[in-house]
Amino acid sequence: MPHALSMPAPGFQAIILCGPGSSFPTFTANPDENPKALIPIANRPMVWYPIDFCYRMGVTNITLIAPPSSAPALTVALNTNPHLTGLPLPKPDLLAPKDLDQNTGTAEILRLPEVRAVVKGDFIVLPCDLVCELGGESLIEAWMIKEAGLGGATGGGDEFTGPKMAQGGEKGGRRGGLGVWYETKGETIIKGEETDFIATSPLEDGPVPPSKSSLLSHVSKLVYSIPTDTLNDITEEKKSLPIRHSLIRAHPRLRMLSSHRDAHIYVFPAWVMDMINKNEHMDSIGEDVIGWWSKAGWQDGLGDKLGLREIFAAANPVKADDNLLENNPQHDSIDYSDLSTTWTSNLRKTLPETPIDTKAGLAIPPILAYIQPKAKPNAPNPLIRRVDTAPILLSISLQLAKLEGIDTIGRDASSPFAHHSKVAYPEGIASKTTVTRPDCLLAENVTVEEKCSVKECVIGANCHIKQGAKLTRCLLMDGVVVGKGCKLTGCILGKRSEIGDDSILQDCEVQENLLVEPKTEDKNNKLMSSEGMEATEQEIQESFPDDNMPIEGDERDNISLTI
Repeated sequence: MPHALSMPAPGFQAIILCGPGSSFPTFTANPDENPKALIPIANRPMVWYPIDFCYRMGVTNITLIAPPSSAPALTVALNTNPHLTGLPLPKPDLLAPKDLDQNTGTAEILRLPEVRAVVKGDFIVLPCDLVCELGGESLIEAWMIKEAGLGGATGGGDEFTGPKMAQGGEKGGRRGGLGVWYETKGETIIKGEETDFIATSPLEDGPVPPSKSSLLSHVSKLVYSIPTDTLNDITEEKKSLPIRHSLIRAHPRLRMLSSHRDAHIYVFPAWVMDMINKNEHMDSIGEDVIGWWSKAGWQDGLGDKLGLREIFAAANPVKADDNLLENNPQHDSIDYSDLSTTWTSNLRKTLPETPIDTKAGLAIPPILAYIQPKAKPNAPNPLIRRVDTAPILLSISLQLAKLEGIDTIGRDASSPFAHHSKVAYPEGIASKTTVTRPDCLLAENVTVEEKCSVKECVIGANCHIKQGAKLTRCLLMDGVVVGKGCKLTGCILGKRSEIGDDSILQDCEVQENLLVEPKTEDKNNKLMSSEGMEATEQEIQESFPDDNMPIEGDERDNISLTI
């Protein structure tokens, strides 16, 4: 259960994108039955973490977006999984657009008519693989101060029924956005983790310095964003890093970072939906939407090419009765200078009128970036991580397993990710067995037989560890059976898999429902079933188009395929 909820910002809604999980081939071989969003992280479904993030910052209007093929599995989990059913009310909505499949880009998802119909105003976009200990309300506060102005998030959409504030609302000027980038070279360094190359420019200091608890000191203006892999391709081709003169002229103070990663936490104003819909070439939010938006602030003419002038010029049809601060003709006819007791000269009559150039002065609302600072000694940063590969899944699960249980230190002092008890079923652990409780997490109905050793592991519900097995730094999903005398190190075992007796595995991934033969020895491998991977006769004929002779029965028996 999450901690006490904050007051929600009016008009905010959250969109959680539940992707296909192509980066987990071992555990999402069948994404319809085992979608990525339900892969367990420290014995909780992956999607629980972004949902909990929303509730903790007070946003309860939550929509999960998933392919129609994955919707049944997610629906069952939302209705039956104890971690998901234990979330506060109202429950998240599940949207499965008919044209959404496993290959649809994140920006393309926001162009689907079903999604556009759901988004009514300012919104937050989150991935299903986000684990964020940082309070979202602090991010919303920073965005409201720098972008929303008085009144905060005032909806931004035509159908928004909340208060329309003149200052900071859509009538008072277009708001910008906010993204989050976290440090990948912190306490936990995972080899091969993706990073982004970003360039930021400092914001002007306000008249009042921010408080120590505020994130504003780490918020800057994003002016360039590109994946590090793409940057490496550019520098390899051009043998240098090309930087436009217009970027230097607009932002002479640049800070360039290459070890941070986009957390895919975006606070977007409502007009971003129109920008994405107008630019069909935008496929990815992180690469295309954020990349083009950040450059439009300083690259001449880019805003017009993206159609932002037309988007900003389109006024929202808001009734005057609904907007108490909107000027009407009666107010416009009043000369307030006549009511003043202080005489001033009429500057409007003395200054010459200048024609307004409609093609000049397109103000691009900035995209701000919260850059997670480096951790200080004895003061670790709140955990922010995208869990989108197996090594990160293992690392973050083991990191969360070290959190003290609520039954030990109390709810107020515990982490929002802490479980009630680190060992949910202590009666299942036999005598003469070693389980290092400070760094282990055992779910309900786990049985561990005698003479076993379990160190720094996460074990899911209904698992059975047989006599003499030794497990170190392993993640076991629900229903796993580990045979007698097995030695497992750094392994991830899928649901209902079974490891035969006396097997020795190191740094291996085992697919769900797979039976590993006894006395198997393997290292750095993905153990998966070959069922459904055999070549059909049609595929064989396509692979050998020149061989048109039919295969006789005796000859067929002598053919073997080596993969």
